[in-house]
Amino acid sequence: MALAEPWQRAEIPGPTKAMVIPKPEVVVAMIKRAKRPILIVGHKAAETRLGKKKLIDLVVGIAKAGRIPVVATAHTVGEFSKRGFQPAASMSAVDIANRLQDPEWRGLDGGGQYDLALLTGLPYYMGWVILSGLKHFSQVTTICLDGFYQPNASWSFPNLSLEEWREYLKVITDKLGGK
Repeated sequence: MALAEPWQRAEIPGPTKAMVIPKPEVVVAMIKRAKRPILIVGHKAAETRLGKKKLIDLVVGIAKAGRIPVVATAHTVGEFSKRGFQPAASMSAVDIANRLQDPEWRGLDGGGQYDLALLTGLPYYMGWVILSGLKHFSQVTTICLDGFYQPNASWSFPNLSLEEWREYLKVITDKLGGK
């Protein structure tokens, strides 16, 4: 398998780079294995069209199918509400990233630290910095669900076309038991 190239080439991610997710079933297995996953969704999820649906519609499907609590950042809480979905929390992306780095934080529900964080819908440069912080200062495994390779995550999709990206997300939802 060829190595993926960061979409933002001017930045240097360091010697530890994300493992490329060769097929969406890898994400499904990691979600099922996780004790406490969390899904962080940025504002671009409400703006990004993947065929007939928006990214946020596919994210809702994954969250429901995997029973994953969602943190809505920016103004996405309103977009989730329009779809009849209630996120577990609404806070800034930087705030949730800082909380994930805090070993004393007990989680949104007080049940303990999260072991898997899935991120999508953040601007690429913001995801780069947040994932870098999590890579260096937390024990959380991270998965970037965006259509661009994100080297600071633990796992990332390769650079995908919009159609490939939509298909990856659809397979994840289906394999988790969603519609």
